Amino acid sequence: MDNVNKFIQLANFYNQMLAVMAAICVQKGGIPIEQYVGRFFAADVLEFLAEYGGKLQTDDASVKRVVAMFKAEYERVKDLATPSQKPIYEMTLEEFEKVMNI
Repeated sequence: MDNVNKFIQLANFYNQMLAVMAAICVQKGGIPIEQYVGRFFAADVLEFLAEYGGKLQTDDASVKRVVAMFKAEYERVKDLATPSQKPIYEMTLEEFEKVMNI
């Protein structure tokens, strides 16, 4: 399978995951998505998609549009993504609270 098709599959997974997350929030009494613990995983998936999509070599305008959309969305939630430079167990309490948005 080529990289563009794999990216499309991953993008579909992400979109389906968002729908499930919304349903979970409704089922749990209508909690805001900003309070749902899964938002951190979603941010990690979005980061992966933005990076993966940015490395694709394609002339397909629709794929480029989706990659740009994922990159813009990631910029809005990047503070939720798991840090890659410093493991959680090495963080100070202040760093951990900042990463977890507490």
